[in-house]
Amino acid sequence: MSKKELSKFEQDFLTFNLLDKNQKLLCTWSDIYPCLEDNTETTGFDAHYIYHPAWATRIIKNINPVKHIDISSTLHFCSILSAFIPVEFYDYRPANLNLSNLLSQKADLTNLFFESNSIECLSCMHTIEHIGLGRYGDPIDPEGDLKAINEIKRVVKKGGSILFVVPVGKPKIMFNAHRIYDPTMILNYFSDFELRNFSLVTDQNNFIDGAKINEGSTQNYGCGCFWFIKK
Repeated sequence: MSKKELSKFEQDFLTFNLLDKNQKLLCTWSDIYPCLEDNTETTGFDAHYIYHPAWATRIIKNINPVKHIDISSTLHFCSILSAFIPVEFYDYRPANLNLSNLLSQKADLTNLFFESNSIECLSCMHTIEHIGLGRYGDPIDPEGDLKAINEIKRVVKKGGSILFVVPVGKPKIMFNAHRIYDPTMILNYFSDFELRNFSLVTDQNNFIDGAKINEGSTQNYGCGCFWFIKK
């Protein structure tokens, strides 16, 4: 905290107490909790993690499946989605969630226990890029991401949907955080699927619904959102 920030904070504290005639709640210096980085002109947000769940939720609303399977996406997604559709959430590190319409259990993306061609609608978002890098306690495996992709392709039934999100741009591994893929690589991995929609969060945090694949290739750390249909 700089001297200027401290002076402003102290002045705000004194002003508040002078104006607080009713004192319905006690405000003392011993209970201060300075939050000095929130006084901004606009509300900031993580564009990757705001836009991609919003993108997926809109698609699932249109699909309207009997049940949705989510594997290791952000917990905000499965917990909110379960308000209007039954959701099963699976993660290598299972989450202790207690909400109606939501089942949360353990699964290994490289060896899913679901039967082949059994799932109508599945999401795996901002997850595959981590598999095999050891970040979350999973075994080191350079091919872990491809094994996981093959598993989610296997378990989705013909005509079923996969909502798939990964970082896109100039391909590389930033060990042990994540991989970044050229979106053409993802199309090759899902060459036996139909691409129904590609959307993109750019390096400038803009969301493009229905982006061109080559727009994803020019990013450094974009967020590529792919809706695939199994042929």
